[in-house]
Amino acid sequence: MSHPQPAPTPAGPAERAAGRPAAEKPDMSEKGAPKEGVPQKLDERLFVQVSAFGGAKDVPALVRALQHCGFECALYADLNDPLGVALVTFSKDESHFIETVRPFLLKEPFASLQFKPEYALFGRTYALGHEPNLEDWLIHKQRRNILNPGAPWAVWYPVRRKGAFAALPADEQKTILREHGMIGHSWGEAGLAADVRLACHGLDKADHDFVIGLVGPRLHPLSALVERMRKTVQTSTWIEHMGPFFVGKAVWQSPL
Repeated sequence: MSHPQPAPTPAGPAERAAGRPAAEKPDMSEKGAPKEGVPQKLDERLFVQVSAFGGAKDVPALVRALQHCGFECALYADLNDPLGVALVTFSKDESHFIETVRPFLLKEPFASLQFKPEYALFGRTYALGHEPNLEDWLIHKQRRNILNPGAPWAVWYPVRRKGAFAALPADEQKTILREHGMIGHSWGEAGLAADVRLACHGLDKADHDFVIGLVGPRLHPLSALVERMRKTVQTSTWIEHMGPFFVGKAVWQSPL
């Protein structure tokens, strides 16, 4: 006759001293480049939401409502749908989207629009560890890009990376990402495009890894950037899925 075995007890100091690894303590902070020898850490990030709608016959009414909404945002006219629009909102507080944005969208004139779930995007800013000004990168830079009146054109899309990428050696990952980043940097230095790069692991029903927003003064350079990126090792080899793509031009942005 067998007897139930007692549940294992947590490892104590003796077990840890004998070589048993201690449990990892999660650190939710983002990390940037060291300043005066001290690594930057910040447990704040900007959450960004993209919501698209159809049936927008009266865009000026939407703009008037947003002018008094009490939160910062940008409204885009959909290039591929004459009745389409998209609203981009952001906040450091994730509850903002449930407690403030959601009730606003349930009132007129937005309540009469047809929500397009295929374009619903949500993500959070993140750091790669080499940002010279961590707070500006996580919070302020993305806000400036979204609200820049000199960059009204935008392309927003989700990305899923192949799971095998995470198993590559760290040095190989860095090389692949560096090629991708250098191209984006060159477009930015030329004033052709700026990006809003967000992580969305576990934050959408389609299980995407990232949300990308490309903004700029003209549309063609944004398309050319997507084309150029497809020739990189990351996109050609390690991206499993991209899109759908929302393409639009800002008809209203909160003032910076």
